[in-house]
Amino acid sequence: MGLAERRATKEFQDNRLESLKEKIFKDAGFKFEIEVNWSTLEVDRFSHLYDECWPKVYFQPLAKAFKEMCSEDFAREVIQESLKKVVIQNYSDNHRSDKFAEFKSGTLTLNHSPITNVDQVDDRAFNIQHVVEKEL
Repeated sequence: MGLAERRATKEFQDNRLESLKEKIFKDAGFKFEIEVNWSTLEVDRFSHLYDECWPKVYFQPLAKAFKEMCSEDFAREVIQESLKKVVIQNYSDNHRSDKFAEFKSGTLTLNHSPITNVDQVDDRAFNIQHVVEKEL
């Protein structure tokens, strides 16, 4: 990746990441580790879209899914006991919302192209909820 991509990533980390994480933690009702494999999210010539796309692809579906799943105390406690961390990445350039999330051994992995099917927030949130609830 070039300087433009690195600059946009740094800008996102410094100015957007904390507020997005706080929204997720508020909706979940607890905090957990969120690991982002930044270099896999950087796409050449698309740095101008990071600020718009990354929240929609990764963070908004995560917040929405946790808000739904953790709306009752029992479910929140079970999820909190089981979830160790969330990993955000783009290793396979996946663009399908039904293949977005995987939950194994306490790790929820979100793997999706950072610039494709951006507006399918609800579909990705549903997939997160489905894979987490299935494994609990």
